[in-house]
Amino acid sequence: MDVAALRTFVTVAETGQFQAAADELGISQQAASKRIAALERHIEATLLVRTSRGSRLSLDGQVFLPHAKKVLAAIEQAERAVRPGSRPLRADVLNRRIAPAQAVYRFYRSHPGTDLDVVTLSAENAAQAAHAVIEGIVDASFRALPADQVPAGIRAERLLDAPLELLVGPGHPLANASWVRPADLAGHRIWIPGIRPDTEWSAFYQALSKAFDLSIDALGPHFGDEALMDALADSASLATLVGSGDRYLWPRTHDLRRIPLHGPTPVYPHMLLSRSGDQHPVLTALRDHLRTTGPRTPQDVWTPDWVDR
Repeated sequence: MDVAALRTFVTVAETGQFQAAADELGISQQAASKRIAALERHIEATLLVRTSRGSRLSLDGQVFLPHAKKVLAAIEQAERAVRPGSRPLRADVLNRRIAPAQAVYRFYRSHPGTDLDVVTLSAENAAQAAHAVIEGIVDASFRALPADQVPAGIRAERLLDAPLELLVGPGHPLANASWVRPADLAGHRIWIPGIRPDTEWSAFYQALSKAFDLSIDALGPHFGDEALMDALADSASLATLVGSGDRYLWPRTHDLRRIPLHGPTPVYPHMLLSRSGDQHPVLTALRDHLRTTGPRTPQDVWTPDWVDR
């Protein structure tokens, strides 16, 4: 059914005149008449009867009018639901503890009342997350995606670099260091449980291991972050790596130490993925917020070769 013809019928019914309806719709009277004639042919019923004073609804037109109004109202509601700014921005933050989630949270705190829906996709890797953005499952996602793998239709912006820190228990040999070099970690066991093959973070840590001759593994089951904190607190040799913006909590008695890495500073390059041309006002505001409030990137940065600098 032609929506324009349906809207013309409702307008003629409300104004009582073809010319008045045509003026309201910004079309000619002849175009309005053609639309009504096509609509009547489609439903095989006469809806309007012309009179010397204009037009009036036939009996069929009286029955049809409330249904036509409901259809137009539903169409308007559907259009409004996807109009930029008329629905929440749906953002994938990968993990609610790490830097992207904390950055989005700070954005929300600084923009109270923002219509925002924060999710963690079940996507296995950056390519799948980008596909979810293209399909409209989410409006944006934070992932580390090589420039040559950014699919058509995706805008990828490196807006959130997360410098890495060493996290150790109080008995670790490096526990009292104010900072350490990545090369100083050679020979120490670095455990990062939960790394899945064929993911961008797996590729990142493989490149980091190769660049600085580190021993990084994900051996054994991952019982959650709390279990990892317990293991670190009880070990004099175990360490892990976290982002400087990641939020982890542990009992005070664990006395864990977060130690910055410098010389160079490895950073995890979170990129904001969104659909090309997406004009959602919350996305625009989030992008501006990240540009102006993000942590200052150190001068001596290390990233894998596949990261677009």
